[in-house]
Amino acid sequence: MTDRKLLSIVTPCYNEEDNVDELYRRIKAVITGETAYDFEIIFIDNASRDGTVAKVKTLAALDPAVKLIVNTRNFGHIRSPYHGITQSSGAATIYLASDLQDPPEIIPQFIRAWENGYKLVMAIKPVSMGNALVHSLRKSYYRFLDGISDISLLSDSTGFGLYDKEVLDHVREIGDPYPYLRGLICELGYEIKTIPFEQPRRLRGISKNNIYTLYDIAMLGIVSHSKVPIRIAAFFGFLIGFLSILAALGYLVLKLMFWEDFPFGLAPIMIGVFFLFGVQLLFVGILGEYIGSIHTYVQRRPTVVEKERVNF
Repeated sequence: MTDRKLLSIVTPCYNEEDNVDELYRRIKAVITGETAYDFEIIFIDNASRDGTVAKVKTLAALDPAVKLIVNTRNFGHIRSPYHGITQSSGAATIYLASDLQDPPEIIPQFIRAWENGYKLVMAIKPVSMGNALVHSLRKSYYRFLDGISDISLLSDSTGFGLYDKEVLDHVREIGDPYPYLRGLICELGYEIKTIPFEQPRRLRGISKNNIYTLYDIAMLGIVSHSKVPIRIAAFFGFLIGFLSILAALGYLVLKLMFWEDFPFGLAPIMIGVFFLFGVQLLFVGILGEYIGSIHTYVQRRPTVVEKERVNF
């Protein structure tokens, strides 16, 4: 038995057979120098269709510190990583992506900050070597989200960082089945130590993010931490209703004053109808996002269903 604290490293993967060996090698190179701690390395696989699971099982057979969770199906880009984090048992948990865009070499900086008393140590990427347009849009989104949120949110974070066990215990108690984790940890109010890094370009494999997943994350962040959109919808509805009444009264007065010379015409009617339909659909969609979030929470389905575990 050892009195050394256990630190957990959690990395989600989906079709990352080209990266898991190098990721493991780089993690081991880093943690070998951290002799004051024991480590567990948890891979949570989201039902990969390539050789990812086989490669991780090979690593687990050679190194008992490597643990594997395999999901029965692909549970998405939010639920699977979140489940992996909540299954860790260390005094602190380090989360990083398996695509090597979260460099393991930053892990010692996380640990030093944690030793200095920070319970949340988050990496932020003010500079990214990836797609410049996507990075710019993300920065704009973070500024927008921070502006409309009830709390101050962490910008330029991907979730890459260190979470103390005390923080994760609070997260487990909340039990959100579909959390915006980057916002949830800010809700808890702990002081966050940030460590900037330059995000490298993805070298192997393809990104699992697409327009839908990015939209999903963006809308989840908004509906989880702000009521501003739905209140704008209500205010705009009142405003349009009021203006519509004024316009109707104006048309009525003009028609009564200039009966023969003031035709109604179809153009203003059609424009008004289509404008109102467009606004209604927009705000019904916003309302639907909030209702969908409530529906997901009320269902209380399991975050993921596991197919197997290795080395637990």
